[in-house]
Formats: sequence, structure tokens, C-alpha cells
Amino acid sequence: MNLITATGLIAADQLDMELVERKGAGHPDTLADGVAEAISRAYSAYCLQHFGAILHHNTDKTALLGGAAEVTFGHGHLTDPIVALVNGRLTPALGTHAIPVEQIIATATTDFLTGALPMLNADTDLVIRSRMSQASSPGAVAGPTADQRAGRRFWFAPRSLDDLPELARMFANDTSAGVGYAPFGVAERLALEIESSLTSPEFTSTHPWFGTDVKLMIVRTGARLHLTACVPQIAAHTPDLDTYIAHRTQAKEVVTDLAAGLAPGHRVRVSVNTRDDDKRRELYLTAIGSSIESGDEGVVGRGNRANGLISMLRPMSMEGVSGKNSVYHVGKLYNLAAQKVAMRLHEETGRTYAVALVSQSGRDLEDPWQVLVQASGEEWLDPALTRKTVTTVMNDLDDIRSALLAGELPTA
Repeated sequence: MNLITATGLIAADQLDMELVERKGAGHPDTLADGVAEAISRAYSAYCLQHFGAILHHNTDKTALLGGAAEVTFGHGHLTDPIVALVNGRLTPALGTHAIPVEQIIATATTDFLTGALPMLNADTDLVIRSRMSQASSPGAVAGPTADQRAGRRFWFAPRSLDDLPELARMFANDTSAGVGYAPFGVAERLALEIESSLTSPEFTSTHPWFGTDVKLMIVRTGARLHLTACVPQIAAHTPDLDTYIAHRTQAKEVVTDLAAGLAPGHRVRVSVNTRDDDKRRELYLTAIGSSIESGDEGVVGRGNRANGLISMLRPMSMEGVSGKNSVYHVGKLYNLAAQKVAMRLHEETGRTYAVALVSQSGRDLEDPWQVLVQASGEEWLDPALTRKTVTTVMNDLDDIRSALLAGELPTA
């Protein structure tokens, strides 16, 4: 690796301003990320169980098309279903062993969406359309080498595990970059903690009238925090307008209390559901707790970055992490690894770090082409410690893979 270091980064909580968004668990973009990742995990688990290796796949172009819903106080139902467009590539077989790709897609999609949206009736309110191809990426040139082992021709049609080149040498599938930084700033911590609290099973079980399509936008200037929250209500638990207004007031109080506890010493101003027009009965009232029920769409990579945030004044990669193969896709692994490097360096030194890992297509996966590390302050940045930390994380990519396959490491 070529290691480039710099100082002068402003410490997270010394930034003059922050602008942070977080899309909640039930937001259409977050749901699309979740579906893509759930399918990748399920497909990977099948491959490991039957073949001992994960075959080539990616579902990171998945999208959700919103349905249509009719809501009134006390009742809501979908009038048109949500459509899951599962786009990507999944290897359909290893030799003569056919893989039940469509079944894996259907089961993973249904299980994830009904888990994320408990009021969704999968039998009537969900349509799944998979559009899988098996074409390899560019690189296969017709000629006398077309039948070679581990060649491009057999990328998605392997005759045996010998046709998986990564089993002989793990290499980067793309020229790309992953970024990470640590620690989080005040607004970033607020966005993560407040959304997680409002969409947690504990909160929704005691507040069943709130849906999970929560969205937060936070602006911090100095010690002032301006927070706008969109919090849906579920029609079946909201019998009239007065109840809706009371629930909205309750949501504002909950968010205000959480913010005050998480950001002591800051002046907090909270707004909730600013588009509501009570007189016109134009409200964030839903059947299942998410705007996916009524015309909104969700697409992988349009929502939270791999660290769970959309932090507009911090470094970020536009890679859609969810649904990529966890074996060698740098768009996934390098973003997660860069975050891990930044966190370890921060824990070691107490300084703020921004880290970028840059790959070269075909280069050894564990050996990034370029590594850019910037730290807060002006003190000398120890290149030996930095290189050792990067090397340790890159040599332990299996830890990241294991956490991803176990569903323990969020990708959005």
C-alpha cells in the first residue's frame, strides 16, 4: 500500500457546524438496502451449506416501488401492492447442482419486509419480481483461452469450485474507494440514537401508533441544534384527529427529551411533521407505518451510508454497500474496513480520523493501492502505528465477512 498521512483535521465536536440526515428503519431506501442485504445473506448461507464457498452474486441494484393506500382515522389498508424489483446477478448453479434462486429471493424478501413492517400482509400487499442476469463483467475475449479454469466465461456458470478465481487469490473486483471516520459528532450521535430509539421493538411495542419510517434532519451550529423529525402514525391506532395531534405532541416531547439527554449543554429546537395541515386532514397517517405503502420508492444506495448516516459535511462514498458480495466486493468491504480503521486509530490516540482505502481492480484485496489518513491536531502522525492498524484490519477481513453473514453488521 502507498500510505499518505496528513494532520489538521478538525475534531468532530469542534466543527463549527454539522448537517446530518438519517433515514429510519422503515424508510423505503432503508428497506431496499435491507432487502438486498437479506437476499445476499440468504444466498451466501445456501452456498456455504451446500458448496463450502460463496458463489458470485450481487443484488445491490434492488428497488422497491410504492403501492397505494387508503387511510382514515381508525383504519388503513393498501389498495395496490408494494413491488420489490430484485435486480442483479446470482449464480444459478454449480455444475449440475441447481440453486433455488427464486425461492431464496422470495423467502428472504418476504421475511425481511414483514419483519420490518409487521402490519404488511405479504399475501395481498407484496409482489416480488426478480430480474437476474448471469453475464460476467467486461473482460472475456473470445478465443483459445475461453475454456480455461476460472475464466470470465464461467464467472456466473462455474463447473466446479475451481472456476472461482478468488479461491486461489483474493483480489479486488473493482477500482473504487471506501471511507470512514471517527468519532461521530454531536449531531451524528443524536441522529443514530434518536432514530434507533423511536424504531426499536421496545418503543414500538409500547407506542404501537408510531410507524418506523422515521426520518431525521439535524443542523448544528455551535451549541444550537435544530432537529426536524418525520414520524408516521398508524391509522388503526389513531381513532381521530385529536389523538393524532396528541401523538404528534408526544413524539416531539420524546425527541426533545432524548436530544437533551444526549447533548447536554446544547440548545435544542425540535419540529415534528412540519408538512401536516390539520384543517385539511393532510397528515402523516399510514396503514403500515411507512411511505412505501403509498407511492414512495426505495433504491439501494440512496439512503444511509455504511455507518448509518448521511453526513453532508463529512467524507462519504456513493457506493451502495448493501447486497454486494461480502467475499471480494471492495465497494462493501473497503467502506466497512475504513470505518474500522478510523475507530481503532481514534481509540488508540484519542484524535479524530478520516480514512480512505482505495483499490485497484485485480490487485490483492488485502493490499489497498492507496491509503489516505488524516488526523486532527498538528502533532506528528505515527506512520508505523497507522500502517500497522490498516494492515491488521485488512488481514482480518474475515471478521467483517462473518459479522455481515450473521446479520450483526449493519450496511445502512
